[in-house]
Amino acid sequence: MQTNSFNTVSPDVSEKHIRHHVPVAIWLLICCALVFAMVVVGGVTRLTGSGLSIVEWKPIVGTIPPISQEDWEESLEKYRQIPQYEQVNKGMSLDEFKGIFWWEYFHRLLGRLIGLVYFIPFVYFMIRKKVDRPLGLKLTGIFALGALQGLMGWYMVMSGLADNIYVSQYRLTAHLGLAFAIYAAMFWVATGLLSPPNTRLSISASVRSLKRFAQTLTGLIFIMVLSGGLVAGIHAGKAYNTFPLMDGFLIPPAMFVLEPWYRNFFDNMTTVQFDHRLIAWLLIFSIPWFWFKAKQLSLPRSVHLACHLLLLVLLIQVSLGITTLLLSVPLTFAAAHQAGAVLLFTAALWVCRKLS
Repeated sequence: MQTNSFNTVSPDVSEKHIRHHVPVAIWLLICCALVFAMVVVGGVTRLTGSGLSIVEWKPIVGTIPPISQEDWEESLEKYRQIPQYEQVNKGMSLDEFKGIFWWEYFHRLLGRLIGLVYFIPFVYFMIRKKVDRPLGLKLTGIFALGALQGLMGWYMVMSGLADNIYVSQYRLTAHLGLAFAIYAAMFWVATGLLSPPNTRLSISASVRSLKRFAQTLTGLIFIMVLSGGLVAGIHAGKAYNTFPLMDGFLIPPAMFVLEPWYRNFFDNMTTVQFDHRLIAWLLIFSIPWFWFKAKQLSLPRSVHLACHLLLLVLLIQVSLGITTLLLSVPLTFAAAHQAGAVLLFTAALWVCRKLS
């Protein structure tokens, strides 16, 4: 078993560094929690077919929902003008419309809340000089990503207002991926602020290898999230509701029925679900192998705990994924599976942080 040494700094310096940045770190972690909620609510919004129920983007005025009967009738009439109503929900009553309206309304309201919760403390910390220039640039970059996410959300909705009955799976996947990127940036900065400076594992070959392995796993989980966005975007989870084979096939025969061939990776329900399963299998084998490799090293207890957590969350997420598939994507399990993706991503980021 290999023993690793550590570079250390004065406890007083470390404690002073952490105390100075605790408010900023707590603020960022609160924002992470809100983004987590946003991802789950966004998943429910999609699963209930609610995403196109509000056909206008009014960042300020749109904060106020319909109040009077006349307001509700006007909102429903606007919804009646889009293809989704004509082809999917024709004849929908006002009460039924309210059922999908509120999910999209709360999804947008939560987005506005995240903007405020981020922006107001951000300005405060900058004015009070609670952050230095490098940290300020990172926080500004995160704010820019948040603004871009708002635009991406509306750009996604626009794709379902004219010619399609659902939003574009490409824009949906981009919207989801950007949410995870924002979450990762805030989580990484926050946990960095809570870690003592210059306290690192010794640069041994085994630790460097394990760190690269952890980074690769984190990237693979992110790709898994993007593939899940495509699955959701074309409702591929409704097909092949068997496991481990896909209706008796290891490789289904309908994998490449679309032309040109590359469309199958984005538009073919068979191929999209197969790719999602394939990445899941890679993680099912890779994460336990990573855990085993980490167990062989003499690492700090906190690093081993992070590795244990990653393995545990993987088992939960795989169980949720299989259950969701076998039951043909019920709302509760599908939403839990989306939440599990965020938790698995978080666990992988935490392992990378502990190894940095």
